[in-house]
Amino acid sequence: HRCWRPWRVLLLAWLSLGCGIGTAQPSQGVWGPWGPWSACSSSCGDGVAFRTRRCLRSAEEEPCTGDPRQYRLCQLQGCPAGSVPFRAMQCSLYDDKPVLGTPARYRWVPFHGAPNVCDLNCLAVGHNFYYTFGRVLDGTRCGPGSPDLCVSGRCLSVGCDGILGSGARPHTCGRCGGGQDGCLFVHRLFQGTEPSSGYFGYMNVTKIPAGATNIKVTDKSRNYLALMTSNGRYVLNGDWSIAWPGPYEAAGTQLLYARAPDGTESLEAPGPTDEDLHVLVLLQEPNPGIEYEFWLPRGHPQPSLGDTSPLRQPQPRGAGSPPPVGHALSLTMGYGPPPLWGGRCGRCRPPKGRSQRIRHFCQSDFVFQARILARRLVGQETRYEVQVKTPYRHRFPLVPREYVWVPSTCGCPPLLEGREYLLMARRHVNYEHTLNRILLQRDGYARPWSPREDRLVREAARHCAQPR
Repeated sequence: HRCWRPWRVLLLAWLSLGCGIGTAQPSQGVWGPWGPWSACSSSCGDGVAFRTRRCLRSAEEEPCTGDPRQYRLCQLQGCPAGSVPFRAMQCSLYDDKPVLGTPARYRWVPFHGAPNVCDLNCLAVGHNFYYTFGRVLDGTRCGPGSPDLCVSGRCLSVGCDGILGSGARPHTCGRCGGGQDGCLFVHRLFQGTEPSSGYFGYMNVTKIPAGATNIKVTDKSRNYLALMTSNGRYVLNGDWSIAWPGPYEAAGTQLLYARAPDGTESLEAPGPTDEDLHVLVLLQEPNPGIEYEFWLPRGHPQPSLGDTSPLRQPQPRGAGSPPPVGHALSLTMGYGPPPLWGGRCGRCRPPKGRSQRIRHFCQSDFVFQARILARRLVGQETRYEVQVKTPYRHRFPLVPREYVWVPSTCGCPPLLEGREYLLMARRHVNYEHTLNRILLQRDGYARPWSPREDRLVREAARHCAQPR
């Protein structure tokens, strides 16, 4: 019989499966639907609401696994100025009431050094002891400045789904919960060259669609990154006006613009954006490559590699290299012949005397005190980056950072970096309206600024304003 014993074991196992012989595992109950959310636990500021569900099971079934209650954050309008903080209000309910079995009366304020942060630990004012009055009310902050809330005596974090204790966190592309399978990473290098016309100026780099997150754009050159919203409004470095590094608000997110001394720039934004953003580059030299990256929810339309559709742009001021010699140019406002590009250098002939000062002041579109930040030769011209200090006269908009152009490379008038000058210049717009800039003639008025020069130019302003 000993040799038949394994067959007997297999037979019994088969019979138990086929005929129900043996001990069956009890089944578990199932949860019913969630009920409605309760009212918020607070009348202002932060609070919590809860909802419940029932476990549907028979007497033979095991209880359901999970929590029968769920809590969510409810944020209401801010509490009025001077309102007592929620935890302090709970402590104050015990003011002048007997505790500790003695007739002594105390006033109570929150105490944050106790082990359980969700107990109502209150310190007796003027004494060195605290007392625990049970749990704090649901919706009380776990500590000063803490984003977490106390619920049923437990300190719970708020998930990105608004549910307390869910542990849900936003992923790279801004979606709540799930893995990165639902995200699309866009990472490209723009290597476009200068416009075919030969002028330096603005070029489109890419469109960053609405909904993008973790945006980063990097340019390792002396060109300038520019940013435009979907309605054609510049956020950064538009109209040939260079912005200072720092934080900016755009498309519902905060943008951080950084520029290193060697010219390297970066734009970064956490997102998600609520409208399209257009990245451009203001070319001052050949483009070595602009790297950009961002995340999108999968299925979201992404920019194509060949997307070079034109953008509506304001006329840029100071648009780069001049046209070739002999190209038709004209000045607006009817100011004489067009400037001469290049040419041989002779002696600098700065204007002198009171009459010259008055004539230049009256005929200039821009008169201002400026600090010279940088000097650069561009083609047959000299370009100065200046900081506008004091405007005396400007017929057209003048911003704190400007480019001033001199139509030669001769160093006339002589302007030194780091020095401050009083400049009188004209607005120059060419025939095709591709140039709109501040032009300082080679023999234009440019004097080192001083209190005396300030007084003289103000006298010229009064003379120019007199009727003739």
